Amino acid sequence: MSSGLSDSGKGAGLMGPQSNKKVWAIGGGKGGVGKSLVTANISICLALMGYKVVAVDLDLGGANLHTCLGLPIPELTLSDYVSKKVTRFEDLLVKTPIPNLMIVSGAQDEIGIANLKHMHKNKIISKLHDVDADFILFDLGAGTSFNTVDFFISADRGILVSLPEPTSIENTYRFIKTVYYRRLKMLEGFLDIEPLINQAMNAKLSSPNSSPTDMVRKVIEINPQMGMRLRQEIARFQPCLILNQVRSQADIDIGFSIQSVCRRYFGIEMDYVGYLDHDAAVWQSVKKRKPLLMEFPNSKLVHHFDRIVHRLLGVS
Repeated sequence: MSSGLSDSGKGAGLMGPQSNKKVWAIGGGKGGVGKSLVTANISICLALMGYKVVAVDLDLGGANLHTCLGLPIPELTLSDYVSKKVTRFEDLLVKTPIPNLMIVSGAQDEIGIANLKHMHKNKIISKLHDVDADFILFDLGAGTSFNTVDFFISADRGILVSLPEPTSIENTYRFIKTVYYRRLKMLEGFLDIEPLINQAMNAKLSSPNSSPTDMVRKVIEINPQMGMRLRQEIARFQPCLILNQVRSQADIDIGFSIQSVCRRYFGIEMDYVGYLDHDAAVWQSVKKRKPLLMEFPNSKLVHHFDRIVHRLLGVS
């Protein structure tokens, strides 16, 4: 590996294995934006820094995280656990070529994440929190089904991956909106203000005086106690953003624009943790079925992932 990751390990390794377990979820709504690529390579970075990492493919209908990590399709997957062909969750853990990194594979069959029963979802979340690891990373499927959103909400940190193009950005906002709404629906006493929240959630970004921030102000006027609870819950929602396949400074700046819109429209503080250049090394590594950071250690993407991981860890 390049000196960037090696040097990182010296500093971060001191806080690595001793730290409390963290769960990070990588989502974003739209398919094809690079969620599996990001999950795989952040996992590799963390593992090379001395952390014990488990990467979990929660795209149960189209799992491909194993390919990004240079593995064949694992014999046992989450669908085997859901269908009770496997009773011990630990049997799903598969070693990867990278020390300290294991994977739990999603399914390759008709059992989709949208069809996962509530009890199965909760059981999977519970079992994953019991896994012996410093970091558990969720690679979420595309879309905004409640199960996907609930996996995102259950994590300690939610990371959104987007491309600097209109359709992907729109899907990112849609995903944020769905997570935002889902979190508020979980509040006790939600029914009293549900009409106001529904109005805000159904409004367009350009609609005047009907944004979620306007909704909070209205709730505070009607019910100050509920309004403050809303504001506290919203303040807890601080997703991170990674832009993938950037080609120019204008593309990079889109991340700051998304950050600004989220602050103004949703009233949330998003952390734009970094970007990844458009690089032919990505498809070449997938074609070779080799992990990107291991196959192309001199790629600029190594530096980008190193910087992103340090930002996520809170290391300057």
